Amino acid sequence: MINCIRMAAVTLVFATYGVPPAWSQAYPAKAVRIVDAFPPGGGTDYAARLIASRLNEVFGQQVIVENRSGANGIIGMEGVSKAAPDGYIIAIANNSTLAINPNLYRKVPYDTLRDFAPITMIASYPYFLVVHPTVPAKSVKELIALAKANPGKLNFASAGSALALISVLFNKAAGVNMADVPYNGTGPALIDLLGGHVDVMMSSLPLAHFKTGKLRALAVTGARRSVVEPDLPTIAEAALPGFEVSGWYGLVAPRDTPKEVIARIRGDVVKVLGMDAIRTSFAKAGVEVIGNSTDEFTAQIRSEHARWGKLVKDSGIPLL
Repeated sequence: MINCIRMAAVTLVFATYGVPPAWSQAYPAKAVRIVDAFPPGGGTDYAARLIASRLNEVFGQQVIVENRSGANGIIGMEGVSKAAPDGYIIAIANNSTLAINPNLYRKVPYDTLRDFAPITMIASYPYFLVVHPTVPAKSVKELIALAKANPGKLNFASAGSALALISVLFNKAAGVNMADVPYNGTGPALIDLLGGHVDVMMSSLPLAHFKTGKLRALAVTGARRSVVEPDLPTIAEAALPGFEVSGWYGLVAPRDTPKEVIARIRGDVVKVLGMDAIRTSFAKAGVEVIGNSTDEFTAQIRSEHARWGKLVKDSGIPLL
């Protein structure tokens, strides 16, 4: 009887002082899946697999990257929004899936600001304006002049809503009409660009092809020059003042995922982001590591959602 009373007292003390339940202490107890809503070969896939390659060591469990592509990332993100909120299915999201799609499509089966629990922003990056070497333009101004002199002859590969929207914004700012050629992912679009089947592209991962001459980079879309390609001007300084867009990757979980689990994932991901090999790999791709707090990422998502909403509205693009 006395032992029972003592056990009850201990249980009450634990409950009073907020000792986390055993299941949260044991997380993760099985494999964790990171859903990438785009095909293999693109920027989100690269980031997800780079993180997963070391996160499994920190977790002590297998971390699997699962590509669930379709509808510019909507299908994969919808699946995660409806997954069990236990931390075993999370998503690598970006500005397309969380900020642009909800403002570009009339109906999106998830609510960015309601259906996800932000974990941390992994990294941010500029896009590179690149052309196939057969395109006789060595600068942004030359590309614009070429497009104006040959209306409708140059085409613009786009992959996902972010690249499609950026292409439209560039056309409008430059006063040109390069035809849009849509792809279901950056990887397939980049393959066709390398093959000369399309002329121009905004891409997040073409760096390896600059050195070999397989692609020619003209500029970056960010507010400042890339640390890995400092000789490349920004589009704003090269030809179009005020033009500035950038992208980012971050991790989110289904809404109602316990805060203890979110904190565990975020803490371990930040450990991975602090590893020299990971930071070097991201830097070589022109990507800046972030690893901010959950509150900061939440505020960033809200800010990006509002910013891209204004860009879509101001661009005059009809809703899809």
